[in-house]
Amino acid sequence: MKAAFLRSVLRRGGGASASLIPRRRFSSEAAPARKVAILGAAGGIGQPLSLLLKLNPLVSSLALYDIAGTPGVAADVSHVNTRSEVKGYASEDYLGKALEGSDLVIIPAGIPRKPGMTRDDLFKINAGIVKSLCEGIAMYCPNALVNIISNPVNSTVPIAAEVFNSKGVYDEKKLFGVTTLDVVRAKTFYAGKANLKVADVNVPVVGGHAGITILPLFSQATPKANLGDEKIEALTKRTQEGGTEVVEAKAGKGSATLSMAYAGAIFADSCLKGLNGVEDVVECSFVQSSVTELPFFASKVRLGKKGVEEVLGLGPLSDYEQRRLEALKPELKASIEKGVAFVRNN
Repeated sequence: MKAAFLRSVLRRGGGASASLIPRRRFSSEAAPARKVAILGAAGGIGQPLSLLLKLNPLVSSLALYDIAGTPGVAADVSHVNTRSEVKGYASEDYLGKALEGSDLVIIPAGIPRKPGMTRDDLFKINAGIVKSLCEGIAMYCPNALVNIISNPVNSTVPIAAEVFNSKGVYDEKKLFGVTTLDVVRAKTFYAGKANLKVADVNVPVVGGHAGITILPLFSQATPKANLGDEKIEALTKRTQEGGTEVVEAKAGKGSATLSMAYAGAIFADSCLKGLNGVEDVVECSFVQSSVTELPFFASKVRLGKKGVEEVLGLGPLSDYEQRRLEALKPELKASIEKGVAFVRNN
């Protein structure tokens, strides 16, 4: 598969709708120099994510960081004949070097989910990892956009916010929880059930990024398909349990690494386009929000040169979606508070 084809996939996929794909694109020669750092680059998500970002013509410098194994990943990826220069950094001693000058930092670091493990089980380990990495970001590249992939996102994003706030560098416009995989799944499952071309489908997903807090708004899906209440409920449940579906299918040997890397690359691409001044770049993301009474919430977000240009409202909801929205709030609230408490108690 040629690099040009894969780059075209990045340009096409993942946005809020096909009509929102930017009309103006940058060639590798015209694009501004942008450094992207991936923290956790040697892991199951980090490796394919590193490859996909190497294929992105908007990236001029790619810094790959992990506690071990990164030089090999960097050497491998660096042989791909695309624009970006690749450097690998291993061990905590080199975190600063990896981060210095970064425009965008992506954090997939942490342990993956295993059979029987909930996202809450991941918290004890991944919370500490994200806290430590965000302390490094606050020190070495406080103005960078930060994309949090590490689960549980409902808690790790508040952790990052608390760390940045404690260091005096918090900018709510520059911190994102990557929920794009929920959108990717909702589009795929909806297209399959409605017998539509998946490339033509758009489904916004709001709420959070775990279990019942994931709320796909199939009433707003385009093209419109009359699927009926039972099918909508089934699609909602499958979208919410998509991660478990993959964990069980891999029989204990992994989680959703490839699809998450794809989703992470799509969202990173949109962030870079926003930084470069491309207009009408809209993605769903878990950000600081006043859309509901909760301090963080996933909804459609307009991206720009400062990160978040506008947090968009929920739009009209079906009765089913309104009920699910109210049902998810207590769990999402508890997850947010858990992240905040972790930093304040540590």
